[in-house]
Amino acid sequence: MLGVLEGFAIILMVIFIGYLLARFRVITSDDQRLVLNRVAFYAATPALIFMVVSQSSRDALFSPVILVEALTALVTSGIFVAVSHRFFPTDRASTVMGAAATAYVNSNNIGLPVGMYVLGNAGYVAPLLVVQMTIFTPLVLALISDNNTTGSRARKVGGAIASSLFSPIVVAAFLGLIIGVTGITIPKGIVEPVRILGGASIPMILMSFGASLTNARPLGDPTQRPAAITATALKVVGMPMIAVGLGFVCGLRGDELYAVVILSSLPTAQNVYNYAATYQRGMVVTRDTVLLSTFLALPLMLTVAALFGR
Repeated sequence: MLGVLEGFAIILMVIFIGYLLARFRVITSDDQRLVLNRVAFYAATPALIFMVVSQSSRDALFSPVILVEALTALVTSGIFVAVSHRFFPTDRASTVMGAAATAYVNSNNIGLPVGMYVLGNAGYVAPLLVVQMTIFTPLVLALISDNNTTGSRARKVGGAIASSLFSPIVVAAFLGLIIGVTGITIPKGIVEPVRILGGASIPMILMSFGASLTNARPLGDPTQRPAAITATALKVVGMPMIAVGLGFVCGLRGDELYAVVILSSLPTAQNVYNYAATYQRGMVVTRDTVLLSTFLALPLMLTVAALFGR
């Protein structure tokens, strides 16, 4: 469990640094803070995604663990949409971001240490990242982005999806997938600048997230509280339970079932907040869910490991 503890400690420390930068007025406004999100969205995160995906194993992409994890994410997010529609209806973008917060796991800066030190196999993490970036991200961005296309609803939806598919993060994921599948060797003169740029992604997102906490209290907005509590509960409790059920139905046992449940227990990814901040959609519910699930995920994963006798 040392890797999990170390991963959480690193994340919380960088978030705290962002908080201090805002508290001591180094970051003096939301406009300055959002510059970090924009640079991460349009440059640093695409570079990071490209590097991770291009180095992922081809065989691992077709693992039943990844299939069950994807199904778990769809079921969990679908439950949030149904609950939101029934008990706290809101605009489409906020509902989409709440649903994304329930199912989009932190497969990179927490998932990689978990894969290496808890599962003993990081091979499950990169394919999960591929699925999230090439399938879930385009859908999320299409549903929350403004689309000025005139014409029928179908045409507007098609235009939004097409626009999201050409977003920098999705393009980077697809390019990385092509490189990973074909085995093309990229010159060092190209790889190293991309690697350096990608290294800035996580710190910028985390610092922006920390800075956003200066004048905000978790669950402080009563209008967003039901959505945030529901999203957090589904992420922390619902998703792992759904993963157990779907895993059994799909025939997973032993290490594979353990991998599915542990991956489902990861907290909400900071990328979800980055999308919300970049598009100015559903920021409160995503911020609160990221924060609460990050603190609650550690005891949850320790519990899961104990239940599986690890």
